[in-house]
Amino acid sequence: MRIILANPRGFCAGVSRAVDVVEKVLAIEPHPVYVRHEVVHNRAVVENLKDKGAVFVKELNEVPYGSVCIFSAHGVSQAIEEEAKRKALKIYDATCPLVTKVHREVQKASSTGVECVLIGHKGHPEVEGTLGQYRSKYSQIYLVENVADVHALNLKNPQQLIYATQTTLSVDETKDIIYALKEKYPEVSSPKREDICYATQNRQNAIRELAKEVDILLVVGSKNSSNSNRLRELAEKEGVDAYLIDNKDDVDLTWFVGKKSCGITAGASAPEYLVQQVVSFLQANFPAAGVVDFEGVKEEVTFPLPKLLKQTKLKKSQDNQEAKESKI
Repeated sequence: MRIILANPRGFCAGVSRAVDVVEKVLAIEPHPVYVRHEVVHNRAVVENLKDKGAVFVKELNEVPYGSVCIFSAHGVSQAIEEEAKRKALKIYDATCPLVTKVHREVQKASSTGVECVLIGHKGHPEVEGTLGQYRSKYSQIYLVENVADVHALNLKNPQQLIYATQTTLSVDETKDIIYALKEKYPEVSSPKREDICYATQNRQNAIRELAKEVDILLVVGSKNSSNSNRLRELAEKEGVDAYLIDNKDDVDLTWFVGKKSCGITAGASAPEYLVQQVVSFLQANFPAAGVVDFEGVKEEVTFPLPKLLKQTKLKKSQDNQEAKESKI
């Protein structure tokens, strides 16, 4: 058995930042610290943060007045932001900067009366947050999930129109929808820069190449992770048996009957230690298995922490220093 690890895989910069925000807030703020929705879509990450003291809630009505609260990497609507202010919550915003960029584009369209078509999956937290950035009384935002939705559109003012996309959809997933949109509404404006998440595209490109080398592929990621599900689907389209697993306990050894090579990747919200646990499990069951890293794009993107977190950490450090000096 050959084990080949996809590159890149696992945490993207936005997820790393979001998890880092929660861990640092837990270290400097009195508990309980509330987190609206799962900070990222991964069961192991969420359970680990729960063990450290994070309290995950579905909505802000579960958060007491004046509490500390963190918004997840997926972002929130303006209505949620306003509710947080009414409840005097101290908010640390872990929204991925790429999502924030889309929010600003939608806000600009709303403020200028330009209609907007959002390409994304209905019910996804990121989509709900983005839809909630559009607040115009005179124009509208429309959600489309496929080409058929584009054909069914009936816009009020198609001469003033932009489109935006859910960041966790790849270029390949949106190209047919965008083509149909431009065919129907030639004057539609594209985003100034691509809103597709670099990590989504990189991981899918890696799967296409890896699929040529393996006859089974394991995707480490949770069932509610959009990008992890897309990786599994893409591998199957490339003709490889593919399975989405949360961890090594989900691996079924009957999958490997007659297989000679196994690829492993991880969704953008899955930590690397889960990948290594799967590798160890396979090596324990296939003692002669060799492990190689597949050549791929090296990601060097990083995002800064929220300003409030930096300010709070600095103030706590100064307070600690003053306390030490007063004792002396």
